[in-house]
Formats: sequence, structure tokens, C-alpha cells
Amino acid sequence: MSNFVLHSIPGSPFGRSVLIALEEKGVRYTLAPVKAGDHKQEPYISLQPFGRIPAFEHDGFKLYETQAILRYLDRALPNPALTPTDPKLAARMDQVLNICDWYLFQGVNNVIGFQRVVGPRVMGMTPDEGAIAAAMPKAHIVFNELSRLLGNQPYFAGDKLSLADLHMVPQFDFLSQTPEWAPLTASNPNLVAWLSRLNERASVKATTWDRVAELAKAA
Repeated sequence: MSNFVLHSIPGSPFGRSVLIALEEKGVRYTLAPVKAGDHKQEPYISLQPFGRIPAFEHDGFKLYETQAILRYLDRALPNPALTPTDPKLAARMDQVLNICDWYLFQGVNNVIGFQRVVGPRVMGMTPDEGAIAAAMPKAHIVFNELSRLLGNQPYFAGDKLSLADLHMVPQFDFLSQTPEWAPLTASNPNLVAWLSRLNERASVKATTWDRVAELAKAA
């Protein structure tokens, strides 16, 4: 039997993207929990030399970078398919995947989500209101563009769930827990509806921070 192993810190949105994909594929997998800080040292950096989360193994094949892992899973486990066959829809999926990494996370969620959710929960930090305020102009640009791309579709790549949705939902989940969510979505109600739709999926319910923390304790 194939052995899928994900090395991740509970609460990592990138690790969660892969966990959601594994749940959607309906396969058994092993969570190898990583403690915060341990991802910057051995033995973890032998799997991910840049010290980022997550890392992945499948029957001895080692891989890192979340998008690469997601695409590998969709190729290795083709049912249900999470990549559109239509080249334009597939390109839209790829575009949203990159927006997620380069614009939604970088400079938005790694500031707002960290200051409001991760820092206080993990390190007992008090949010830096100045840093959050400085991130908001970019956040509005990102949210407005994602809203435009989603339009009236149920998912980012059309009528069917794709890797773009799986990668995006953990980022939005963090931001939805912050006071900034309301102003960011005030003129983008389709994003609120999209997140609500995704949060009803069993794969998303099974991979919350608390649920993954429970799996980590049992590992």
C-alpha cells in the first residue's frame, strides 16, 4: 500500500492545503508533526533545505513546495481530478495558485494572519497594529482581484473544485478570524460565500488547526 507522509506544523496553512488534498483524494496518510523551530534544523532540513513547511514523502519519493506536492498528488491520484482539462480553466487555476503564494500570503496573511492569529496563539504576542494597517492597502488589492476572478462561479476555476480552492481556503480561514475580514469583504460578498461553501466540505472540516493538533498528539 502506498505510504503518503506529510511533515507539517499544526496550523500551517501550506501544510493544510496538502492535507485537504489528501482528504479530497480519500487516501490514508501519515502526519509527521514538526514542532515550531524544528523546521529550521536537522533532521527536518534534510527534507526541506530552506526550512519551510511542509515536506512530503511517498514511497521513498521526497518532495517540497506546496504547489509541487498538490500537483503531484493530482497526477498520482487522478480521481477525483482537481485540475481542469480545459486549458483556459487550468491556466486560471495556476494564476490563482500563484496569487495565493505571492500576493495573498506574502505581505497580507503573513502579516495580518500572523499578527492576529498565529502570534497570539503560539507566542502570546500582542498584535502590531501598525504592521496590520500597513498591510491593508495590499490586502484590499488582492481581495478585489480575487473577487473579480471568482465572479459568479462556485469555484476559482469554474464549476468544479480545483487545486486553487484547496490552496486558497487555509489562507482565507485565518483572515476570516480577524477584524480585517469585514472591511476586506464588504464589497466582495462572493468571497464570503465561497469560503462558506468550502468550509462545508468534509476535507476542510477534517483539517482545522485543532483537528491537526489532535492528530499530531496521537502521532
